[in-house]
Amino acid sequence: MGNIFKLEKEAEDCKARAGILYINGTEIPTPIFMPVGTYGTVKAMLHSSLIEIGYKLILGNTYHLYLRPGLEIIEHFQGLHNFMNWKYSILTDSGGFQVFSLQSFRKLTEEGVEFVSHLDGSKHFFTPESVVQYQRVLGSDIMMVLDDCVEYPAEYGRVLEALERTLIWAKRSIQKFKETEPLWGREQYIFGIIQGGTYPELRLKAVEEMLKFDFDGYAIGGLSVGEPEETMYEMTNICTERLPADKPRYLMGVGTPQNLLECIERGVDMFDCVLPTRNGRNGQIFTTRGKINIRNAKYKFSKEPIDPGLDNEISKNFTLGYLRHLFNTDEILGLTLATYQNLAFYKWLVSTAREKILSGLFRYWKNNLILNFVDE
Repeated sequence: MGNIFKLEKEAEDCKARAGILYINGTEIPTPIFMPVGTYGTVKAMLHSSLIEIGYKLILGNTYHLYLRPGLEIIEHFQGLHNFMNWKYSILTDSGGFQVFSLQSFRKLTEEGVEFVSHLDGSKHFFTPESVVQYQRVLGSDIMMVLDDCVEYPAEYGRVLEALERTLIWAKRSIQKFKETEPLWGREQYIFGIIQGGTYPELRLKAVEEMLKFDFDGYAIGGLSVGEPEETMYEMTNICTERLPADKPRYLMGVGTPQNLLECIERGVDMFDCVLPTRNGRNGQIFTTRGKINIRNAKYKFSKEPIDPGLDNEISKNFTLGYLRHLFNTDEILGLTLATYQNLAFYKWLVSTAREKILSGLFRYWKNNLILNFVDE
């Protein structure tokens, strides 16, 4: 464990932060968005394309990789980096959220969680210790602890129970982490997860108790699960008000361009979400001038570039009319171009946010840009 984050500047008129993550010899400027590569691949994207856009930290998922291809295969390749031939950094989620989504196929106890595979119905049991060990095998640069994530809405008692369980599991996770060593020559770091649902007093308790474990970074979990956006922002703000300035802050599973901008303003450094890739494959394109439904007939004859505001060959050199044609004919290239565009936009979004924080113009820029993404 060690200090992997340096805060460079905090905005003068809000809590937005510009910093740098130092991970195994790679410097990663923040705020940062992490593309989701659940199975060791960001859907429809070559690794070279991710690097070309500027991504140096992507996300994988312990639950899914544990089931397929299985840890035996990844161990044979000496870790996930080698298996997928990715030379930069990887963060792996513990699988807690995936188990949460299997509510009718799981059983929670203080010891861990028993669940039924969504693939073949086989039974499995995750404990805080086993999830740390699985991520040792994966060799991810940043690993997440096993947590108990609750649905929205949830009764106070259920949220309190989940919080207390998450804290117990966090203590066991950090102990297992300290008792074990990395397997494949890369330093590994561990983040705790702040739960507490939409109850301010439980969020406060979660932060206070989680800080006692001195994790390398802290994630805000259990949001973007159906609660109103303003509630998400309120819970995020409660957490960032009390999290240490010298540790990275990661808001899990969020979200839209508006969500990122609002939560950067509230002091978040790291984000991940399937939205830009999933929505791209379904024809929703994010651009510097707003959202586009590429199947809309008004783009049939459009010679306009996908996004003239972005400086890359795909955004500038392919037209909206051509991209619409690819979607209407179910051509795979359409999925690739749309995914590339959306991830390029998200990288532009967080990189520009950083520039504006450093120049003292973040809030003014954010308030103007966000108008482009208001739903019609």
